[in-house]
Amino acid sequence: MNQLFKTSRQYRRLPIFRSIFHSQKYFSSLTPTIKDLLANPPSPDSTILAQGHIKSIRQGKSAGFIDLSDGSAHLSLNVIVKNPLEVLSKLQLKVGQSIQVQGKWVESQGTQDYEIVYNFEDVAHSLRVVGDVSEQYPIQKKSSSYQFLRNHPTLRHRTSTLASLLRFRSFVESSLFEFFNGNSFTKVVPPLITSSDCEGAGEQFSVESLSKLNESRNKTTLSSEDHFFGKSTYLTVSTQLHLEVLALSLNRVWTLTPCFRAEDSNTNRHLSEFWMLEAEICYLGDLNQLTSFTEDMIRHVANSLKQSCNDSSISGGAVDLLGSRFNKEDVELMKNRWDTVLSEASWPSITYTEAVEIINRVMNKGRSKNRLQWGDSIQTPHEKWLAGEYFKSPVFITDYPTAEKPFYMPKSKNFDPQRPTVACYDLILPEIGELVGGSMREHNYNNLVEEMKNRNMNLDEMQWYLSTRENGTVPHGGFGMGFERLIAYLSGMENVKEVIPFPRVPQSCHC
Repeated sequence: MNQLFKTSRQYRRLPIFRSIFHSQKYFSSLTPTIKDLLANPPSPDSTILAQGHIKSIRQGKSAGFIDLSDGSAHLSLNVIVKNPLEVLSKLQLKVGQSIQVQGKWVESQGTQDYEIVYNFEDVAHSLRVVGDVSEQYPIQKKSSSYQFLRNHPTLRHRTSTLASLLRFRSFVESSLFEFFNGNSFTKVVPPLITSSDCEGAGEQFSVESLSKLNESRNKTTLSSEDHFFGKSTYLTVSTQLHLEVLALSLNRVWTLTPCFRAEDSNTNRHLSEFWMLEAEICYLGDLNQLTSFTEDMIRHVANSLKQSCNDSSISGGAVDLLGSRFNKEDVELMKNRWDTVLSEASWPSITYTEAVEIINRVMNKGRSKNRLQWGDSIQTPHEKWLAGEYFKSPVFITDYPTAEKPFYMPKSKNFDPQRPTVACYDLILPEIGELVGGSMREHNYNNLVEEMKNRNMNLDEMQWYLSTRENGTVPHGGFGMGFERLIAYLSGMENVKEVIPFPRVPQSCHC
């Protein structure tokens, strides 16, 4: 077999493969991956085809050993090469090459249950290089720093850990689909281009066609004709406002979409392009329903990960990532974080006012230096300390000062005019800080208009949003969660740049 099969029908017509497909009940139109072969092994002594990249090569006197990976699982497939001196030198095999090998499927004498034996003297066997690599191929069987790998964006996912993180991410996303489907939500796709600034921070990327920019370059004032969309538009920082529109028609909606923030920050918690999970829920009675639902969602994901560890199949979830991380400390960190999320007790909830008092009294030990005043922002070090040291648990902080939060949040249930607060919450986690931010939404038209006027907002520009309060409004609320932060926390990674395929941060866009 000296050529790749163009379709799996050609593949399955061959007698040597027909028994494999029938016995294992393959219904896919695709050829089996290495994950398929290891999870549903063909009969011993079958002639089998495998394809993938070479992870490592070892040469002995009587046999050579190739570790083959196609990215479908963290496990590689061991290929035994008979007459290695003649075969390996003739083909000039190197780490990183993609190859196709056909040989005998046998029970392994090593750590794996099965392996492939290639014998060039057997006419039914073949081995050929599909894609060569340069002599400077950077991904070798040795430890490389994540910073080094970021400089090789098209190859860094050939490493075991980063490839497993992407499969881990896929597993978590599937778990979230399961959770929302089980709670009668509809997944929707709100727009990424918007004319509104949802959070009012002004950290947006503008959207304009190059032709319009060139035409208006020397103009001092711009008309609607000078904009592609007839007005200034931006990449969204949050899809919340459009989700509210959809929720009022569909009751419960959620989305997982890219969001963009032009914040000049290069910390391990920030990205310029990131994925946000957002949900909006109608007919909510109070904020407690929203915080309880948020806790249920994250517990569901952590429980799915823990259960996947008991699954003997190659699941692609927690087992996959655990298997690719050989450092015992990394494994223990991941498991400890899942256990923290899955604590028997419900997660504590405190108000902003209580949080400030705890920080001043315990963290600052009553000292005037670094003392927080009511109305000050609770910073990331405060959040990490509250969740990690004081509560040793995820914790909800509710009822933040009105001035700190966006216009659409209603007054708190126990509103104090001397210290005005809104019905909102942040969920903070040990070692990471804020993960989720949510609130009830002001559904009273007059109250919403009054707050927008207080903030000098352009009511005409926001009339589309205000109209939802004039046409069958209902009590509702929702939240947004940074997906990369969730993945980083559950996987034990320190930097969100490692849990997204192509990180976009200030001064960095490699491809």
